[in-house]
Order: sequence, then C-alpha cells, then structure tokens
Amino acid sequence: MTGREAVTRRTVIAGGCVVAAAAVAGCSSGDQAAERSSQKTLGSTSDIPVGGGTVFADQEVVVTQPTAGAFRAFSAICTHRGCTVNEVVDGTINCPCHGSKYSAADGSVVTGPAQMPLPRREVTVEGGSLKLV
Repeated sequence: MTGREAVTRRTVIAGGCVVAAAAVAGCSSGDQAAERSSQKTLGSTSDIPVGGGTVFADQEVVVTQPTAGAFRAFSAICTHRGCTVNEVVDGTINCPCHGSKYSAADGSVVTGPAQMPLPRREVTVEGGSLKLV
C-alpha cells in the first residue's frame, strides 16, 4: 500500500463522516420547517361539525370531530373495494358503493362488507386551520 492510497482512503472516510454529519444536522430543524411548509391546508376547524365530519375527496381524506376539539383523520378510500367515502352521518363514515360504515371516532368497521378499518391519517390544527401532514 502506498502513501497515496492511504491518503485517498482517509480522505474518503473523512469526507463520508462530513456528509453523514451534515445529513444528521439537516434532519433537525430544517426538516421540521420543510415538513410544516409541505403540510396541505384542508380548511377551517369550523368546517368540521362536532359529532360529524367532512370528506376532502381531492386529498382522499376524511376529517371527523367526535367530540369538541378532538379532530381525527382517516383515508377516504373504502377498504372494501376502493371507493371514496362520501359522507359522515350519525357517527359513521359512509361508503356509497356497497354500504360499508366506519366509526367516525376511530375508523373501525361498524357495518360491512368492509373488514378492515380506515387507515389513520395525521392532521394538525394551526390557528383554526386543519393541515394534512
């Protein structure tokens, strides 16, 4: 092994450490700021009735408010055959295709034929606005 090869290896290893350190540093506040800016505003919290919900078909999400101030979000895609749910009525998220109903509180199946719950989605509340994460 020549001196030139040893320096090259050291340089590569040192360079790799610098890149790794920069990546770790980038995963902190910079990524959090990017995440906040990439959140999509769905609407106002006042658009979601207490005990009900609203379907945002374009974003394929349904947001419910089972109790005052407690917002829940789920995929709006029915787990039975992939139709988009269309309403939240009397505490259930309803699919128009085959009659599946899901709990507005936790997305679990209330009435089949669906057998799997609606997957949870994440929303945040910022200044009265609902943001999809």
